Amino acid sequence: MKHIATMTLMLNLGVASVYAHDKPVTMTFSGTAAASTVNLQQPNTNNSEEDLAGTGTLGAFTFRNISAQTASPQPSSACSGPTQIYLLRVAGAGVFRFQDGSLLKVNIVGGGDCIDFAALEAHCTLTFQIMGGTGRFKNASGTLTFNETGVPVLADALNNPVYFSETGEFTGTISGVSREEDREDKQQ
Repeated sequence: MKHIATMTLMLNLGVASVYAHDKPVTMTFSGTAAASTVNLQQPNTNNSEEDLAGTGTLGAFTFRNISAQTASPQPSSACSGPTQIYLLRVAGAGVFRFQDGSLLKVNIVGGGDCIDFAALEAHCTLTFQIMGGTGRFKNASGTLTFNETGVPVLADALNNPVYFSETGEFTGTISGVSREEDREDKQQ
């Protein structure tokens, strides 16, 4: 009886250790951004959509993010130059799709865009909370930071930028991905 209890404990600890480790994440990307047809119904906001692709710690991926940002500038010490404005992201979510078909879901929990009209570029920093997913990310949790630079590509008839190229990276920590599946990523 004592041996059965010991074996059960060892099995439980073994399964827990497969999923319990934290894994540092770094992923680079490029892609595009524009206004979104999806309306998140947040007061005094505009909706945007990012369509990105890249690679990194977790393998090759695509990422689509839809968010609402304030329509008027907000105060920010990180964005205070005379030709800069800061737009806060107040809601949104995204989905990573990896080559093995696994999905990783994230929600925006903070951040925004610093737009520099003199330099004709924007710098965005967002914090995403990992909300699980499918496949190898079914039990995933953690936090990712999104840092990107956006540059206008196309303007409307009034010369307002409406379509942007983006480059940047995600960094952070993910938990709940099995070590066996991590090894499969390295082999691909």
